[in-house]
Amino acid sequence: MTTTDIPVTPAREGRGTPPKKRGGRRREGAAWVFLSPWVLGASVLTLLPMAVSLYLSFTDYDMFDPPHWVGLRNYTQMFTEDPRYWRSVGSTLTYVVIAVPLQLAVALAVAVALKSMRRGKAFYRSAFYAPSLLGASMSIALVWRAIFNDGGTVDNLLGTGGWVNRPGWAMLAVALLTVWQFGAPMVIFLAGLQQIPGELYEAAAVDGASRRRQFLSITLPMLSPVVFFNLVLQTIQAFQVFTPAFAVSGGKGGPADSTLFYTLYLYDRGFVASHMGYASAMAWVLLLAIGAVTAVMFRTSRSWVFYADEEGR
Repeated sequence: MTTTDIPVTPAREGRGTPPKKRGGRRREGAAWVFLSPWVLGASVLTLLPMAVSLYLSFTDYDMFDPPHWVGLRNYTQMFTEDPRYWRSVGSTLTYVVIAVPLQLAVALAVAVALKSMRRGKAFYRSAFYAPSLLGASMSIALVWRAIFNDGGTVDNLLGTGGWVNRPGWAMLAVALLTVWQFGAPMVIFLAGLQQIPGELYEAAAVDGASRRRQFLSITLPMLSPVVFFNLVLQTIQAFQVFTPAFAVSGGKGGPADSTLFYTLYLYDRGFVASHMGYASAMAWVLLLAIGAVTAVMFRTSRSWVFYADEEGR
């Protein structure tokens, strides 16, 4: 039996490649078409204003005359010649230290309570989340001011006088407004609690662990990534709070600069005093400060945040 070799014509080098390249280019072009609205929006509404703000931070600009380059004068004045700047920094840090832990503690407590409920969970979850939907609107802040003002609800119930007119209590009134809007972190905590395996609690109950021990040894460690996420998110938002302080203090940061938050003083320098260059410098310092605080939080999280997929590594 003889075999006949069938000659095979070798394909030309590169045959079929040009259509693939053309198809790849078409797909890449389509991707850029779909991305173009986001790229255009990010460039025009974010990157360009940031670049202009960075330039203005080195100038003397009052929004009426052309910017005049002054170098680092805005920054040196901010750190060495402006005592109200440092009071705004102190008020903001005090607010962050008070409001963020209180809000997260209330959100976690409510989430734990909701998880154990058998009936009405959807209703209560929606009811507790509703204040977060309102946001930090001016109308809500004005209502809050009326509640804590002289002759308001708190004054009538406790007889303590108007909190917003007392330096020692005005900060607490603003912080309680933030705590009241705990719905968003509560929902995130509730989602994290539902991911914890029930077998862990069953084994702990068999070993005789109390509810307090189960919470400290199971719930908190397993929930630590969610706690860290909420902590970072709420801290960043707390550094940027503006509307509650503006409404409660009437835009002045009073009484005695006790609610002179950083963003409120930035607004005062930029839009009231027309020192837009100085306000731009303040904005960039705030950006760098938030970045530094966030970096420190990520750095220190390695010692207390537990990830289940890293066990045994």
